[in-house]
Amino acid sequence: MSQIQKVSVALTTELADKVQDAVRSGDYASASEVIRDALRDWAQDREQRARIKRLWDEGLASGEPKDRPPLEEFLKDARARLNKTRAA
Repeated sequence: MSQIQKVSVALTTELADKVQDAVRSGDYASASEVIRDALRDWAQDREQRARIKRLWDEGLASGEPKDRPPLEEFLKDARARLNKTRAA
């Protein structure tokens, strides 16, 4: 089990009201639970943004774009390959 570390956080009145509303509604047992849930979401969002940035940078570093067939042609070929795989 994770250790608990107590941290003091100052919230605007609006945010504090939202936290208390979430507790009063029964969605959360305590204000701490609301904040932990929000921080987990924030951490996940931050990781996703970092991953997107890495992928973006990889794309830029991969060089000039290559000519590709039109989307309709690509999809037609992909469907044909899929149907061939399903038939096998």
